[in-house]
Amino acid sequence: MNAPILQSYLAGHWFGTEPAQPLLDAASGAVIAHTHAGQGDFEAALHHARSSGVRGLLELDFQQRAALLKSLARYLSEHKERLYEWSLYTGATRNDGWIDIEGGIGTLFAYAGMGSQELPAGNVVHEGPVVQLGKQGHFAGSHILVPREGVAVHIDAFNFPVWGLLEKFAPSFLAGMPCIAKPATATSYLTWALVRLMLDSGLLPEGCLQLVVGSTGDLLDRLQGQDAVTFTGSAATAARLRGNPRLLERGVPFNAEADSLNSAILGPDVEQGDAEFELFAREVVREMRVKAGQKCTAIRRILVPRRHLQALAASLGAKLGALRIGDPRLPEVQMGPLASKEQQRDVGEALARLRACCDTVFDGSAQASWAGVGAEQGAFFAPTLLACERPAEMAAVHEVEVFGPVSTLMPYDELDEALALAARGQGSLVATLATRDPQTAATAVRRAAVHHGRILVLDEEAAKESTGHGSPLPSLKHGGPGRAGGGEELGGMRAVAHYLQRSAVQGSPTMLAAVLGEYVRGARRIETEVHPFRRHFEELRVGESLLTHRRTVTEADIVNFGCLSGDHFYMHFDDIAARQSPFGQRIAHGYFVLSAAAGLFVSPAPGPVLANYGLDTLRFIKPVRIGDTIQARLTCKRKTDRRKTDAQGRGQGVVAWDVEVRNQEDELVASYDILTLVAKREQGVS
Repeated sequence: MNAPILQSYLAGHWFGTEPAQPLLDAASGAVIAHTHAGQGDFEAALHHARSSGVRGLLELDFQQRAALLKSLARYLSEHKERLYEWSLYTGATRNDGWIDIEGGIGTLFAYAGMGSQELPAGNVVHEGPVVQLGKQGHFAGSHILVPREGVAVHIDAFNFPVWGLLEKFAPSFLAGMPCIAKPATATSYLTWALVRLMLDSGLLPEGCLQLVVGSTGDLLDRLQGQDAVTFTGSAATAARLRGNPRLLERGVPFNAEADSLNSAILGPDVEQGDAEFELFAREVVREMRVKAGQKCTAIRRILVPRRHLQALAASLGAKLGALRIGDPRLPEVQMGPLASKEQQRDVGEALARLRACCDTVFDGSAQASWAGVGAEQGAFFAPTLLACERPAEMAAVHEVEVFGPVSTLMPYDELDEALALAARGQGSLVATLATRDPQTAATAVRRAAVHHGRILVLDEEAAKESTGHGSPLPSLKHGGPGRAGGGEELGGMRAVAHYLQRSAVQGSPTMLAAVLGEYVRGARRIETEVHPFRRHFEELRVGESLLTHRRTVTEADIVNFGCLSGDHFYMHFDDIAARQSPFGQRIAHGYFVLSAAAGLFVSPAPGPVLANYGLDTLRFIKPVRIGDTIQARLTCKRKTDRRKTDAQGRGQGVVAWDVEVRNQEDELVASYDILTLVAKREQGVS
């Protein structure tokens, strides 16, 4: 292979033509790329992002950016084999690469879907509810989230060069924030290949993605209060970066996801022969094998009831001994090398510190023979299983992390002891509890949650679909307290909100409605003679409102609805019991009121409204009695153009309608939003 020079992409140009540091194939030690000499102009890069990048992203809205993420994910899926080719040099097997590459692309798809479903067709997110601040309803307030007009600097670790960038890029892009990505140098060639693909797609607005290969120089020293920094890596490096004077002075948000001493606890109720015993052993071995244990979520401490220590050690040793280790290009290989010779040295030094207070239960190096030509030059490290008989007395096992295929067994006598030992890690990203007993799970999770960012409760049922201990998911937060960095990544819209600025807005309902882009009760309405259900999506205006005719509720209504629905609750049919209740008399079914209101405001003839697919915020405020007269008001609250079409190619959007149902005293008896799919006018039709 002709080793390329990995250039940085800054201020719209590729930079760096002279070779600097050689980067090696983890399996053979061959040179496969070079970083570039010299340092780019970071002031120019930041200006480019804050001007062209911000402008290009904010010319789009949340829905459009979500659609671009989906298109980008599809493009990367079509060209992913180029990434797999580079991934082999990191020491990753095909399965390891799948987690990194498919996991990263899947994260793009996930955020595209979440953005399409949950975000508005604009650049203001209403984080409700609206709060009435004045007694007469003329003054109100709420919260909004808006894009920060700055730059997100994403600093990633070496172990997941694709997923590490994409899981940060997806929410920041969706939030409308350009980013500068800084991958770890050792495996930067894979991130470089990824960024080249992303830029070659032609889908990304200019300035929204830049790449730094090598040192960040004075980049962090140039950041402003609108910028943000995310970091994945060691706890020590996270602490150093977090303390940057510029970040502290300007209040730059800093999110860290740091390596931690994650635990797995075999519950006290599990016995040998139980499915959970075998599942637990497999999970531990998988976390030692995948990426050769180079995962921030990998299991470092294995807490096991003392009576099962020997049996579990034997099971783990047998499974580890059966692993085929070598060049990841070989189909029979299950575990490849570490990412670099430097990593190999670090793992060896850390392991030596643990061996000073632990016994060696399984030493893979005693039977090591790496598969593949030239493997002796690679960064291989044999899986090693240790045991610490007195974990409460040995501080090192709770402080020293070996970032490789090494884990330590620790016996315990009571569940309280196991939870205390897990907490000795001073905060971690994830813990696993294998148990058959729901009460054990309830007790342990409540107490362990304060120390762990995520907890997997593993039993035979969950194992049928579980993604495993070490797999962060886009919809759930990834991060942890204390040593784990105190940050949160992923977590669905929580991650997007990290790149948005929250602001409280106060004013009249009319002004709030204009700011929020949605109708607020008390705001000026647009009264219309045309039924809102007769308007196509693009014709409908937020605030357009219909006041319906009235309907008096009769005893026959209640009886007929009860017979139709099968709901014969005493409050609707037992006159004596109803008189003895706080209501003093029989009342109508809440769902009858809902149905009657629909009958009042629905336009029955075929029209642009295609389907009603949900209710939000439904509340029954006051009872409706026999003889009460109800009236409904239907108001267009919010429009979301998701830019989708049906099977016939007709465009459609989502409309949320505010519904108020009031009685003859003008008292609110029911309140809710309905969601409808509304067709757009066909092109050429007027």
